[in-house]
Amino acid sequence: MAPMIIQPSISVKTLSESPNLKSIPSNYVNSAIYPSDSPTSEPHDYSNSIPTVDFSQLISTDLHQRSEAINILNKACQNWGFFMVVNHGIPENLMKGVIDGTQGFFDLKEEEKKEFEGKHVLDPIRCGTSFNISKEKVFFWRDYLKVFVHPHFHSPSKPQGYSDIMWEYCEKSRQVAKGLLDGISEGLGLEECYLEKALDMNSGFQIFIANYYPRCPQPELALGIPPHSDHGLLTLIIQNQVGGLQVQHQGKWVHVNALPNSLLVNTGDHLEIFTNGKIKSNVHRVVVNNTSPRISVAVAHGPSLEAIVSPASPLVQSESNPPAYMPKKYKDYMEMQQSNQLHQKSILEQVKIHRK
Repeated sequence: MAPMIIQPSISVKTLSESPNLKSIPSNYVNSAIYPSDSPTSEPHDYSNSIPTVDFSQLISTDLHQRSEAINILNKACQNWGFFMVVNHGIPENLMKGVIDGTQGFFDLKEEEKKEFEGKHVLDPIRCGTSFNISKEKVFFWRDYLKVFVHPHFHSPSKPQGYSDIMWEYCEKSRQVAKGLLDGISEGLGLEECYLEKALDMNSGFQIFIANYYPRCPQPELALGIPPHSDHGLLTLIIQNQVGGLQVQHQGKWVHVNALPNSLLVNTGDHLEIFTNGKIKSNVHRVVVNNTSPRISVAVAHGPSLEAIVSPASPLVQSESNPPAYMPKKYKDYMEMQQSNQLHQKSILEQVKIHRK
């Protein structure tokens, strides 16, 4: 009997809810294409050593507390490119409301979700499945909703109330991102607002990405999302109580066990470009399971879409430390990443300057 092949015209959620689904279609089997990326081995247990930043100390008027928090933040950025944020001031019930609203969106009927499909990677509302089905031979066990929320706010009209809670959450997460970026600027020896001014963060691009990873009958063969780094500066992530995010650290995969009510934060490619490689963007992936669906909401914070991003001049000061990345408009970089297959740091490699 030939292996089952499903064209991704339906969501993975609908596929996963098919009666008697015992195996995944062959075009969702990622182990054949990316054997080194597939979650066949246990991740390394560094999970207890993932850095934690206390946001209340980072914005404290107590200079000693703030200095300590900036030190922890910058070590986390340079050593991990990933950290958890606690005491961030975003209410627990608001975070829960975002996750519940996201569940409500993915619970809509297929024809209702198709209203928000979008045609182009720069459409302000776009929902679909996998990552980029026009380029992929093998698909990922994931459905998504991507919404541009700043400098102009967009949102789907369903389910009722989702738009309001999305707006409130995005406003608050932007305040946290600003506090983190100010701390990173200071930790690099720059003025507190250097990064904010240089990249026109008042017009900064913010995108709300809701992910649904259904229960999978063969999780060892599938991937929710492959190893990749994010565009932009920082991505703030919340999730339901189901894990699956893994980050790369010292060449090993580390399973992220999130602290209750914490924000998970990835550094993005444009932070690597802006700091001339002093901070590296984090490579991460999502694995799936056969018991419970995972919901995550990632809010990515980037420069203004029109900003041309290149290494900051104070961080490029001598012949021994020349610019390592070519200048590129953020909008063009993001379009390039979203229009291609997602794999490691393949897009960042294209703007790297390779010297002999």
